[in-house]
Amino acid sequence: MTKEQGTRIKKIFSISKNNCNPFCLFRYYSFILILLSSIFLSSFKAPTYKMGKLKYAGGGDWYGNRTALPNLIDFCNKNLATNFAPDEVVVEVGSAELFSYPFVYLTGHGNVVFNDQEASNLRKYLLGGGFLHIDDNYGLDKFIRPQMKKVFPELSFIELPSNHKIYNQKYKFPNGLPKIHEHDGKRPQGFALVWKGRVVCYYTFESDLGNGWEDFGTYPTDTQESRNKALKMGANLVQYALTI
Repeated sequence: MTKEQGTRIKKIFSISKNNCNPFCLFRYYSFILILLSSIFLSSFKAPTYKMGKLKYAGGGDWYGNRTALPNLIDFCNKNLATNFAPDEVVVEVGSAELFSYPFVYLTGHGNVVFNDQEASNLRKYLLGGGFLHIDDNYGLDKFIRPQMKKVFPELSFIELPSNHKIYNQKYKFPNGLPKIHEHDGKRPQGFALVWKGRVVCYYTFESDLGNGWEDFGTYPTDTQESRNKALKMGANLVQYALTI
């Protein structure tokens, strides 16, 4: 409640019943009820952002990690004071709707195909301030690299050093990208496409970050420690995307 609203209510309550007829009192108390209702409703902010899951062609399981984004959204809203809508929204690579999302997530195990229009649309989105997180769910690497080359033929993925801003947002990762889900024992690597000093696409390889965002217990090897690491790393990505 604002100071002005409080003052108005005090003035209304200060009116003596002896100075008002019944209709006058009804009118005043009706106004109080309306004012209090408006204050109550205004305390619930409408979502400012939405987080998108990228739907692509080629037959790969773009729909994987079904509980990942809702859990990441909840974590960010609670710990970063963001105001994301609670559910992920599926958005196609070539859609104009892509430009409505400051952060989009792509995952899967298999084939990925962007046609020319989709590659062009994704490029415009990323150059316009958007951010793409690609999360290798194991097996994605050989498919996603040539498709991102269609989007940015002049750029190549580079591995980010552990002192990069992405690893030093609210949560600190002095060793870089954490390992969340073991597959074949390889070390986790965080690759990026960088345009004029800004990471426009961050690619998590051999980490399986999204698995750590899913509901606890989804995988037998889950630990609360690994899940916390995954959510904190994801929050860093979101914070970077919204502030850089």
